[in-house]
Amino acid sequence: MSVSVRVIPCLDVAAGRVVKGVNFLNLRDAGDPVELAARYAEQGADELTFLDVTATADDRGTTHDVVRRTAEQVFIPLTVGGGVRSADDVARLLEVGADKVGVNSAAIARPPVIDEIADRFGEQVLVLSLDVRRSSRMPSGFVVTTHGGKRETDLDALAWCREAVDRGVGELLVNSMDADGTLAGFDLELTRAVRELATVPVIASGGAGELRHFAPAIEAGADAVLAASVFHDGTFTIAEVKRALADAGHTVRLSGVGA
Repeated sequence: MSVSVRVIPCLDVAAGRVVKGVNFLNLRDAGDPVELAARYAEQGADELTFLDVTATADDRGTTHDVVRRTAEQVFIPLTVGGGVRSADDVARLLEVGADKVGVNSAAIARPPVIDEIADRFGEQVLVLSLDVRRSSRMPSGFVVTTHGGKRETDLDALAWCREAVDRGVGELLVNSMDADGTLAGFDLELTRAVRELATVPVIASGGAGELRHFAPAIEAGADAVLAASVFHDGTFTIAEVKRALADAGHTVRLSGVGA
């Protein structure tokens, strides 16, 4: 039996509100995270991803409160990322209701943090989030970026994926900064390249704008598709995405899918 393709709404949270922009710029308010999470769960979301896009010390308590309140109302897996720097940070997020935790900048700065988290909690709770741009500097043609895609690192994106998986990451959330917020479609070349080397599930992120964009991402090797603005703006629902995937021949979880 085929494993169901997952459809995951992403909620970028800043100071307790969901925000969205283009290429992480010109952020606008998109609503209350708990209300949006409940709506997406009702629509049939398979998981939810919260990313604290500011990740400052002042916002950390707010993020914990948002996670707690969401977990009390929504009974699907919840991944939380942003500002996670240690295994203790992971422990705190799991305590308030997260099911999985994403790491990004901290792992770039100190890769052994991946080993520490995986050894303590198991790889199933650990998601590596990557913000990737195309770059002729890198052998693969893709570079890992930080600071919302503004700064390039010296990490080749595919080499970093391989190292992270070897260290114990259980899932790869690969966000194309070139496509992010453009509504022009997923970066299929990037998805294929990651799929070829990854032995863990791959989540494609960045660029979804039309229902026809989702199936090609799965066909390129993604196990799940993540989107934000098209759901926040009501362009279409999660149920419509799932029906489009089903019509394209992919297995999705349709039970409980609302309008």
